[in-house]
Amino acid sequence: MKYRYLGNSGLQVSEIALGSWLTYGKAVADNTAENCIHKAYELGINFFDTANAYETGQAEIVLGKTLQNYDRSSYVVATKVFFPMGDKPNQSGLSRKHIMEQCDASLKRLGLDYIDLYQCHRFDANVPVEETMLALDDLVKQGKILYAGVSEWSAAQLEKAAAVQKEWKLHPLISNQPIYNMIERYIETEVIPVSARNGISQIVFSPLAQGVLTGKYKPNESIPKDSRAANNETNMVINSYFDERVLHVISKLNQLASDHDMKLSQLALAWILRQENVASAIIGASKPSQIEENVKAVDFKLSEALIQEIEHTLEPIKDFHPAR
Repeated sequence: MKYRYLGNSGLQVSEIALGSWLTYGKAVADNTAENCIHKAYELGINFFDTANAYETGQAEIVLGKTLQNYDRSSYVVATKVFFPMGDKPNQSGLSRKHIMEQCDASLKRLGLDYIDLYQCHRFDANVPVEETMLALDDLVKQGKILYAGVSEWSAAQLEKAAAVQKEWKLHPLISNQPIYNMIERYIETEVIPVSARNGISQIVFSPLAQGVLTGKYKPNESIPKDSRAANNETNMVINSYFDERVLHVISKLNQLASDHDMKLSQLALAWILRQENVASAIIGASKPSQIEENVKAVDFKLSEALIQEIEHTLEPIKDFHPAR
């Protein structure tokens, strides 16, 4: 495994992280989830991402219980706050009240004394950025979190947060967690440049487009019965990629990967890690063998010629925007 510094901090995270969205706490049995976490740790992954809203806290519980087996200083836990944790007015968003209460709740579920990286799961237009940033700064000062980050914030929102933190001399954000893969590349235009200027790294989710970039879905073929897309609860996310143009491009990428002795998933991850501003790519896994295959991506450094060949292959879908 290889490691990168997260933002302008001294925190090092593995280039491949293990996430728990759509899997741990419900879709994957607890013992299987535990086996995946153990395998990830064994292979050098030190970065584990979850959120309070994943199965209403159950994913945090599964992750925290499994990580109790290891030295606390050897792994990095990231969780998030924003989405509803109840149906009352103050049980969602980025108010000081919700942030403080949910941090304590996440610590309890995880069974930890502190959270390494606490992330604002989305931007909250109803709460002043100053209130949110001050709350995060207080959590750092209290020792409940070590670093703060955000997820899916726009370039303008990142700039605003950075300006507030500089003006108030607060602990800075060190990460943003956007979707990023060969199909969805919006962050390249503004988010990455703004982040780089402000010492913020990307921790990208859905690097394999919910499994579409593994090559398991073929043009003009039915969806495999044992695939994630066959799960009704995740159909909306994955189906957004099921466009004939996209599937034909992926078929060509699959051949390109094979020509270079790689799996398509490894090519897709190595392509993401070509970005210096990306610190880590979050993979999901329902079985340990998937992790074993994906971590090998860190050993592939794509040549400039191969990157150009990939860009040429992706050209037909450069204007594709998944409908959700």
